[in-house]
Order: sequence, then structure tokens, then C-alpha cells
Amino acid sequence: MPAPTLHRRIVALLIPVLAGLLAASVTVFRMPSAEAAAPLTVAQAISGQSGTGTVVGYIVGEPTATDTVRFSSFTGDTALAIADSRNETSTARMLYVQVTSSYRPVFGLATNPSNVGRTVTVTGTLTAYFSHAGLKSPTAMTFGATATTGPTATATATPTASSGTDAYYAAALGKSGPGLKSVLHTIVSTGVTTISYDAVWNALKVTDQDPANSANVILLYSGVSRSKTLNGGATGNWNREHVWPQSHGDFGTANGPGTDLHHLRPEDVTINALRGNKDFDAGGTAVSGATGNYTDADSWEPRAAIKGDVARMVFYMAVRYEGGDSWADLELNNSTANGSNPYLGKLSTLLAWHTQDPPSAAERTRNQVIYSSYQRNRNPFIDHPEWAASIFG
Repeated sequence: MPAPTLHRRIVALLIPVLAGLLAASVTVFRMPSAEAAAPLTVAQAISGQSGTGTVVGYIVGEPTATDTVRFSSFTGDTALAIADSRNETSTARMLYVQVTSSYRPVFGLATNPSNVGRTVTVTGTLTAYFSHAGLKSPTAMTFGATATTGPTATATATPTASSGTDAYYAAALGKSGPGLKSVLHTIVSTGVTTISYDAVWNALKVTDQDPANSANVILLYSGVSRSKTLNGGATGNWNREHVWPQSHGDFGTANGPGTDLHHLRPEDVTINALRGNKDFDAGGTAVSGATGNYTDADSWEPRAAIKGDVARMVFYMAVRYEGGDSWADLELNNSTANGSNPYLGKLSTLLAWHTQDPPSAAERTRNQVIYSSYQRNRNPFIDHPEWAASIFG
């Protein structure tokens, strides 16, 4: 056979082999696109209910029906509602996630109520759950975000505006100082539902329920878990502590500041009496029966875990009650000798406590329960901690 003919036949035989090898190499070394690797936001998962997906969101509550999500007093470990904002209240912007048995000990809210507010990344089938946009049969669940997309992309150490409360605070966004205080007063005083002093008993059994024991409440200063049935005025009972003392403005127990759940908390009768109407400041003698609390002749220092809670409660009161609704104008100052005047201190100490002890998941949940189930208003300093320095700093 002539050499040129032989060469042509060899080349013809090699071409398909080389083509196959080239195709194989392309397949082996093809890199997945960035879009395919990125997890979905909750909004994206809601709009794309098909196939398998990985979603990042904040845990906001426990779905129990198509349009019903519990934000506290959780009843089970089988489902989560997640959202792109940790303060979301609209079920339309939530994804309902099925929690199968292997994940319930860690992610179930009845067992782990403090998970509210945490970021979760979950992979599973994007399909309706409770006849609502959902994710079922999870194959992976982890806390935190696996990528810099989704809700953590805009998260900061100090929460600012979020989609869940932007509409509520719309008039206040972008304002500062006295102007901010004035607008917030209008917001938290509009459309409010007040309750009676008797109704406060049952409300506190919901807002301050012990997440580890639904038959109990957590007492504010002592941190003790006590039976809900032990409410009253006898030794060993718990009663209704006014964090802003009634005598600082003489508002009593009539509907209004005297029954405002944003500053009413359960506390042991004896400890409540020891606190009395004292202002807040650091120092003093250790309080027997309430570890971590200290008191002297004119001030009270709460335990470290609730210092910020106390500060934010009285910040709220100073904004909510400005003297225009038949109640005294409640104001904060830097004194601990305010007596029966409508003032409370010590402001510099309260600001420091607010910074040292930022809002917790439990505090955010309590704020939401008061808003959705009782008063229809919120404590702005839980939702926007940065506003405290703008108004009171």
C-alpha cells in the first residue's frame, strides 16, 4: 500500500478517538457555575417551588396552619417557619420547613425555643407544606449560612431596618434625635389596644413562659422558673413588677402605663418589694434570693442577663408616654433620687447596660407576642437598638 494512503487511513482512524478523548476531558474539567452553587433566599424559594434547593433564612417561628405561625409557646418540633428577616411577621414571606425526626433534637422549637432568630441553611424538596410554600424531606440542616448570599449578606452587629418591620417604622427610618423620638412616640401610640390590670396576669403567663417548662414563668430579676399558678400576693408567689415604678408618674394600675406589657414582668413577691420604686444604677449589696442583683438606699442593679432588657423597657416607656394622653410625661435622667417625680435614672448606666446586653432571641419573641397578641405596638429599641444612642445618648 502506498505510504500516503496508509497515512490517510491512520489519521481517519485516530480522529474519532481524539474527539472522544477531548469530549471526556471537557466533561471532567467543566466547573459548576456560581449561580448553581449559591443557596436561595426565602423569597426565591417561595417563588420557585420545584425540585431540590438549598435555602438560607432566619428561624422566626413554628407553623401550625396555612396562615398561622406561633412566635412563642411552641407546641412541637416538626416544623419551622423561616424568613429573610428575623423580625418577619407576614406568613406570605415565610417558607415552611418540615423538620424530620433526625433533625428535631437540634432544630425543633418546642425543644429549642432559643433557636428563634438564628440563621439556618437547609436543603430539601421545594414543595408545599401546610398548603403553603415550603421545603420538605430535608437532607441537610445547619446553623449559619453556607455562602454570602441570602439574609446574612446584609446582617450587621447592630440590626437596622428589616423587611419585617420596615412598614411599621416607615415614618421613622432615616430620622435621628428629637425628631426620631417624636415620630416613634406617634408610631407606638397609634392603634394600641390596652388591657386591664387583671388581664395582665394571664398575659404574663404567655409572654414570660419558661421555654423549658410550659407550666412555668421565668421571673425577671431572680431568673427563677415558677409555676404559673403561683401568682398572687403571698410569700412564695409571683406578682406583677412595674419596671418603670408606678410612683414615678403616679399612674397606678389603670389601663395605660400601669398595664403596659412592655414593662410589666413576673417577679417574686419579696424581691418585687425589695426593688420597690428605686431607680437603676450599678452597685450596692447583694440581694438575697436574687443572685446577681444588688441594691442600696436609692438604686437597683439587675442581674447581667437582663440589664439590657431593663434598659430597653424604660427607653420604651420614655418614648411611649409623653404627657399627651392624660398620663404624666415620663422622662429619663441621670439621677437616682427621683422619688415620685415622673423621671427615672440613671440614664448613663442604662445606656451602658443596653450596649453590654443586646436584644436576645427571647426578648425579640416577647416583643412580637405583645405586638401580635395583645397591644398591637412594639418596643422600637428591641427592633432597632441603634436608636437608643440617637435619642438618649
